[in-house]
Amino acid sequence: MGFLADSLARIQPSATIAVSTKARALKAEGRDIVSLSAGEPDFDTPKNIKDAAKRAMDQGKSKYTDVDGIPELKDAVIAKFKRDNNLEYARNQISAGTGGKQVLYNALLATLNPGDEVIIPTPCWVSYADIVLLGGGKPVLVPTKMENGFRLQPDALEAAITPQTKWFLFNSPSNPSGAAYSRDDLKKLTDVLMRHENVHVLTDDIYEHLIYDGNVFCTPAEVEPGLYDRTLTLNGLSKAYCMTGWRLGFAGGPEKLIGAMRKLQSQSTSNPCSITQWAAVEALNGPQDFIAANNKVFVERRDLVVSMLNQATGLECPKPEGAFYVYPSCAGAIGKISMGGRKIGSDEDFVTALLEEEGVACVHGAAFASSPAFRISYATSTEALKDACQRIQRFCSGLT
Repeated sequence: MGFLADSLARIQPSATIAVSTKARALKAEGRDIVSLSAGEPDFDTPKNIKDAAKRAMDQGKSKYTDVDGIPELKDAVIAKFKRDNNLEYARNQISAGTGGKQVLYNALLATLNPGDEVIIPTPCWVSYADIVLLGGGKPVLVPTKMENGFRLQPDALEAAITPQTKWFLFNSPSNPSGAAYSRDDLKKLTDVLMRHENVHVLTDDIYEHLIYDGNVFCTPAEVEPGLYDRTLTLNGLSKAYCMTGWRLGFAGGPEKLIGAMRKLQSQSTSNPCSITQWAAVEALNGPQDFIAANNKVFVERRDLVVSMLNQATGLECPKPEGAFYVYPSCAGAIGKISMGGRKIGSDEDFVTALLEEEGVACVHGAAFASSPAFRISYATSTEALKDACQRIQRFCSGLT
């Protein structure tokens, strides 16, 4: 009998974290590395949010709190859902955890039994499938196509649903593709879901406010109120509020599910950081104008990166509608040899050679269950992005 749990054999370490760790290690060795692997805004947390945290510390608000959030935070989340999504929740329908990842983990671990299926459109965030596997469930990966803007088509969703389907796990705008669904796009999917009462919806809206070009965000339970009682609407502060390290995620959903998530959290981490919770109250209730200012910069960076990557030999980079990623195809590089003599047999080979030869760190498409491609985060300085894209162009031009 082995010492480690069998369940660990079902999962892999996070690929995005692994690439970021390798990039930091190379930097520590003195290498000139431009890391475009982490989904983390380079903007600082707004001052009013930091000030709220300082006040909380000065006022001694550093004790244990209710397991899944202080009442003031739950009220701020309730107000946010009403204001932004036209969704009504009560306090016992709100859960706050240590980042959106914990909230997602709680929901899946609290509901999955062996054999339960979770439909996940791909390309998808690296952790979705592994958390499903850890919970004993079965990820059902449904590919999307670049020509459809990486948006899941309703017939593909319909074909993936079986009597064993428990969840449809949905993310818009998407990590890694940046794809965003219009209300019409989403209505076609919710029409399918309305025909299958056994399917619950877990929607990851973490990039809700990072949407561009006049596109309007919407979420499944908003588009189809008939799904309200079987939808968990998940969100958090990491991305739009530039609070990645603060670790605060939240969700609204059915009281029974939220209660089960609370039970699980009570036996794992207990409450999120008390100081972070008070900062989150200010984030949700305070001024929101900085988001539009940040988004203007993100759009400029997106357009720069898309233009420069499309000038690179063998790459094709669509322009995403949201988030802060691009997901170019590197199909044109497969089968070639790099200047350093490395054979490019896969997208992992591509990003490995790119890192070793040009010092640019990004994440290969296989990590997101969609190849051959790679993900670049443009949530970094414009100067670094220009430098990185010039290196990518040079790398691609040297492939033979």
